[in-house]
Amino acid sequence: MKGISKLKSSLQKLVLVLLFMPLSAMADWALNMRQGVTPISQEIYQMHMVTLWVVTVIGILVFGVMFWSIFHHRKSKGAKAAKFSHSTTVEIIWTIIPTAIIISLAIPATKLLIKMDDTSESAITVKATGSQWKWKYDYLDGVGEGITIFSSLDAKSKEISQRDSGLNPMDHENYLRDVDEPIVLPINTKIRILTTSQDVIHAWWLPDLGWKRDAIPGFINDNWAVIEKTGTYRGKCTEICGAGHGYMPIVLKAVSMEDYTAWVDEKKIAQAASKNTSNIVLNMEELMTKGEAVYKAQCLVCHQANGEGLKGAFPSIVGSPVAVDAGNRMRHVQQIIYGKGLMPAFGEQLSDVDIASIVSFTRNAWGNNTGDIVQAKEVAEARKAAKVIK
Repeated sequence: MKGISKLKSSLQKLVLVLLFMPLSAMADWALNMRQGVTPISQEIYQMHMVTLWVVTVIGILVFGVMFWSIFHHRKSKGAKAAKFSHSTTVEIIWTIIPTAIIISLAIPATKLLIKMDDTSESAITVKATGSQWKWKYDYLDGVGEGITIFSSLDAKSKEISQRDSGLNPMDHENYLRDVDEPIVLPINTKIRILTTSQDVIHAWWLPDLGWKRDAIPGFINDNWAVIEKTGTYRGKCTEICGAGHGYMPIVLKAVSMEDYTAWVDEKKIAQAASKNTSNIVLNMEELMTKGEAVYKAQCLVCHQANGEGLKGAFPSIVGSPVAVDAGNRMRHVQQIIYGKGLMPAFGEQLSDVDIASIVSFTRNAWGNNTGDIVQAKEVAEARKAAKVIK
């Protein structure tokens, strides 16, 4: 009786949860797969619908015959079991028909798989490299060649996700689904997308493109897409890649070729400017202000807003020998440039002045108060020294 009472109580709670669940929690819930915005995704959808109707009709026929047989040949009506073990004719029929159905579905499915693998004649090639926990996009050829961007979780989502932040995820429409730097691509253009990884296995998945590809260290997988509609499309890493797996969204912004060309021009100017920051000199106040902004954008998820990290996963910066000992000043800089353990290398992503500001900030925030000021020129020198050491 106790078991039945517990079951009733659990069912009542489930009903209450379903009745009072906010509608926003079910906003993305759907019964069918999405059609997507590429020819491949639409062909996959059509193939899915044909298969769905085939199996639906088969299910109706099979269960219809089964229930009809059970009803009309029940013992209460005096029905007696047949003495024959099988019928050769029936055996042949129910072997030929399923085989014909499978072949009729397999042929178009195989053609679609071959088509999905044809990355020839691509106008633009982009390499997506996964790392814990962000994406790096290198534009390898076509319009935009030479551009590199890093895409990680947006600052607002990072702030909300902090322990004891007091912030409500419902206040952010795209909580854990927005990034600070989306990948931008033109519509009506064949794009080849390569996927690989810098550390562990990730997966680049964008439902509206109709496919996903694993990003594996040491391997390069590829696929292609022709995006037919402008808009913002969201996806995520679908391999459990570590503690920050849930903080690794993918956002693609599809624009017209004219807007894409304008974005490319802006990015190239900004990229060139970011490489020439070694001569910038900032005072303590400027370094602390800039360093705090860079810290929130790059380090906050792991090391937390208070710098204390997450016990057993990410070390505390507060009172850390690397962050407070005068003899570890350059070691601190090089650790940010080249990374250490789970900490990724930020040398390619951050400019000299960015690294100088974040080192200055962490060496003087949360009571560390070393008084150290690191300038961009020292970071540039540390890059050269570290390369020699390696």
